[in-house]
Amino acid sequence: MSGDWLATDRADLAAERILDAAAELFAEHGVAAVGMGDIAKAAGCSRATLYRYFDNRQSVRIAFVHRETRRIVANLDEQVRHLADPGERVIAAMLGAVEAVRADPLLIAWFRPGDSGAAGRISQDSDVIESLAAAMFTDTDLSEPERSRLARWLTRVIVSFLATPGRDEADERAMLQDFVAPIITRTFA
Repeated sequence: MSGDWLATDRADLAAERILDAAAELFAEHGVAAVGMGDIAKAAGCSRATLYRYFDNRQSVRIAFVHRETRRIVANLDEQVRHLADPGERVIAAMLGAVEAVRADPLLIAWFRPGDSGAAGRISQDSDVIESLAAAMFTDTDLSEPERSRLARWLTRVIVSFLATPGRDEADERAMLQDFVAPIITRTFA
């Protein structure tokens, strides 16, 4: 990469370049094995420049997960918006999220043995992920704390499918239909 990091005043572009480089490293070496020096080198910037955008390795991880979560949620919203049945809408969204992560080598790397713990912790501690998931339930009578708990629980189910898959997609769909859909249906009743 060229030395134009400081020439651009577009911090968002620089941060995106850093996150793209980090994503490649996460996929190649595993999330836990990638350090700030590795990211700076892959992004073609100095460590000092990297630290101007991200305080530490965890902040890079969180920024990456948030960026990808926003992208996946935007795509899923388009796919499930037309489904009238709340249980089916949530199941379709959850299976769509699992499918999107599994289809992307840069994302599924987060769920390899040794790395899935980092993804699980970020997903449960993330206000961004929680708010995006809770947005699915704005048309209910649930209170904000109830929406938040439901969103965190559904995120845990998704993370569990990614870390420990079912036998196949039909098995995962059946689990969601048997155990998640009844709760969602009751919630929306």
